[in-house]
Amino acid sequence: MPHESRLEFKFDELLSNPKFEAPLMVDGIRCHGGFDADGNYRSPRTLWRNPAVAAWQQRHLETSLYRLVEIPKDGVPPHLPSVGQAKLLLREGVREPMVRTLTEIAIIEGFGATIRDLPVPPLSSFIREELAGTAIAHLTHGLFEAHARDEAGWGEEGGHKQMWEAARDLALSKPKVPGDILMMIMGRRGNAQAQRRRVLPQFSEPVERVIAFMMNVLIIEVFAASTFQWAEQVLSDPEVSDAPEEAADLVRFIRSDESPHVEYLRAALSEISARTLIGEDGAEHAGHQVVQDLLDRSMRAIIRQRQTERREQLHQSIRGSAQGIVKDVEELIRRFDALETPWEPPARYVDQTQPGASPAPVGYN
Repeated sequence: MPHESRLEFKFDELLSNPKFEAPLMVDGIRCHGGFDADGNYRSPRTLWRNPAVAAWQQRHLETSLYRLVEIPKDGVPPHLPSVGQAKLLLREGVREPMVRTLTEIAIIEGFGATIRDLPVPPLSSFIREELAGTAIAHLTHGLFEAHARDEAGWGEEGGHKQMWEAARDLALSKPKVPGDILMMIMGRRGNAQAQRRRVLPQFSEPVERVIAFMMNVLIIEVFAASTFQWAEQVLSDPEVSDAPEEAADLVRFIRSDESPHVEYLRAALSEISARTLIGEDGAEHAGHQVVQDLLDRSMRAIIRQRQTERREQLHQSIRGSAQGIVKDVEELIRRFDALETPWEPPARYVDQTQPGASPAPVGYN
C-alpha cells in the first residue's frame, strides 16, 4: 500500500489507478475513474499521487518557515451566470447561453493537455537549494502528465472534457452546439497572449513561463470551486435539467478529480517560495517574495478579465439566441442582471496600475 513517508516516486507510480470494481461509463464512453466495491467513485491516477502530494506538503511544513501557498477565499468571485440567472434562462427556453457555458468549460478542460508540453528549465539553473524528494522534481516525472490525462482524457478513455460534454448532453438532451465556440475561445486566447507582459523580468523567459503558468493554473483550479457548486445546483434541478441525478453526479466526480491538481500545484509553488531563486543575471532572489508578488499580480489580472469580459459575453449570447423565444429580450436581460450575485473584489486586487499575468489556457470560464 502507498505510504506517505515516501518522497521519491516513479513516473508510472504517479499515473497508477486505485482498484476499480466497475468503470465509469457515460453514454457508452469509458471515462476515467471508477467505482469501488461499495459503489463510491474513485478518482483516476491517485493510488500514489495523493500520498505523494501529502508527503511533499508535510515535508515543506516541517522544513520551511512558510505555510503552503493559499489562494485567498475573499478573492474568489462567484460564478457568472449565477444559479438564479442560469435557471431563469432555462425556464424561459433560452438554452444557448447555458450550452455555450458548458461547452466552453469542456473545451478549456481539453486545453489542459498542453500542460504536458510546458518546457521546464533545468531546476538547478534557477533554484539554488537541493530539490530531491519534492513536488518540483516530479513535475515532468508524472505530475504534469497525470494532470493532462485527467483533463483531456487518454487514448480511448474520456477525461473531464468528455465528462463536461456528457453532463451538458444529459441535462439539456443533446442540444445543438453553436459551431463558433472554439474559434471565439481561440480568439480570446490570442488576444490575451498579444497583451501579455513580462511579470518576472528578473528571470529568463522559460523560468517565468513555468512559474507563472503554474500560478495561473492554481488560481483557475481554485476558482473552479464556484463552477462546480454552480453546475451541481443548476444541473440537479429537475425543473430545468432533463437528467438531474446523472448530470450532477458527473460534476461531483470531476470536482473530486480536481483536488490533486490544486494540491500538487500548492506543494510545488510552496517549495519554490521556500527557496532561493537565481535571476538571469545571476542575482539571488527570495522565493517567498517572488511567489507572493506573482500571486497578487495574477489574481488582479484574472479577476479583471472575468469582470470586464464575462458579463458582455453573456449579454451577447442572450441577444443572439432569445429572439423569437421571448417577447422582450432587453427586459429578459434586465431580469437576468438583477439575479447576478453581488461581489466586489478586495481592494488589493483592483489596482489597475499593476501589470498582471495573462490567464493560463487551463481552467474554467
